Amino acid sequence: MKAVVASPAAAARGPLFPRWFPRAIVAVLAVLLVGLALLRLGGFEPAVEPGAVVRERALRFADETDGAVRVIDHASGRPLALMRGEQGFLRGVLRGLARERRQHGVGADQPYLLSLRDDGRLLITDPATGQRIDLASFGRDNAAVFLRWLPPNEPIGAPTP
Repeated sequence: MKAVVASPAAAARGPLFPRWFPRAIVAVLAVLLVGLALLRLGGFEPAVEPGAVVRERALRFADETDGAVRVIDHASGRPLALMRGEQGFLRGVLRGLARERRQHGVGADQPYLLSLRDDGRLLITDPATGQRIDLASFGRDNAAVFLRWLPPNEPIGAPTP
């Protein structure tokens, strides 16, 4: 086997980066991470306001004795769906919302607001606690679980027949 020898010109140039350069990059990244952590721990919340409401419906969710979840239109009291089976995403979202309500001492009788915004965001909001979950951020299939319960595509405030 032959040993590979670098050309004398390449050896004279030295390393591509100085030895301190990688350490400087790590130090800068560490300072940024610590700064961001201090901001978040200090209560800084980035404010991103959603767009205007295009469609909205007030919903209540009721647990059935057999483990199913009944979806109810709050305005009419009419059941919209009976969700049986695992329903992992639906149950996960509802668990998070219910946990926040327990912490605030709010009962399950108040509705949640499901709204589609003009910026494409699908939000479920709990007016009782102020908690808001952007359902579209979990992917199209997961958002579709909730999207089907919005009223037909008509502008907010339009007269209903």
